Amino acid sequence: MMDSINLISIATIALLGSFGHCIGMCGGIVLAYTGAKIKPEWSGTRQSVVHLAYSFGRITTYTVLGALFGYLGSVATFSGHTIAALFIFAGIVMILTGLSIMGKIKFLTVIEHSLMKSTWYQKSFRALMEDSSIFSFYLLGMINGLLPCGFVYFFAVTAASTLSPFWGAVVMLIFGLSTIPALFSLGFFAGIMQKGSLRKTMITLASIAVIVYGLFMIYDGVKFIQNPDKSLLHCCD
Repeated sequence: MMDSINLISIATIALLGSFGHCIGMCGGIVLAYTGAKIKPEWSGTRQSVVHLAYSFGRITTYTVLGALFGYLGSVATFSGHTIAALFIFAGIVMILTGLSIMGKIKFLTVIEHSLMKSTWYQKSFRALMEDSSIFSFYLLGMINGLLPCGFVYFFAVTAASTLSPFWGAVVMLIFGLSTIPALFSLGFFAGIMQKGSLRKTMITLASIAVIVYGLFMIYDGVKFIQNPDKSLLHCCD
């Protein structure tokens, strides 16, 4: 079960992280489709619509993945000790993710494999890049939502720790919505946000937020070890 504080934390981490890690990981794709698919003569309104269509495509994929991971988390839960193990595992992954975003370790580099090299992805990407319809931007967002990304993995683990398909979907929905400002802005102000002090500051803040949230997850896991019969409804009391 998620409470309002957790949801606010998730939104904050995702927003900060989107100006750091997400721009670094997905910024190239946004710049690529902006240059190849968006025509100079398009109005500002149409450009806004296609950028949002791309983001909503990503969000659709993330939400489905969140429901899936939330379901897997619920199936794997048999006791309070299992819940504790999941929370502690999630917390450790979050701390490693935060340190990796900060550049202290290569955790994300190790787990971010390249789906972009697969034949299926390359063919789909090329076909969608040649199409200028609004729906093609949505589909492009959907397939790019499947690209391996350590930050997505972090939120997927969070979704699994909710032990609920619904709340898992909510976690990933909030994550997706919170990444819109950075990637939407990048599409309009190409290149500006890829370098400079803003991105470095956001990366640092996101790293700290992820690590702190990971420590809280471990703390919740320890509480479940101390009281394995504790209800998830009160796990954060």
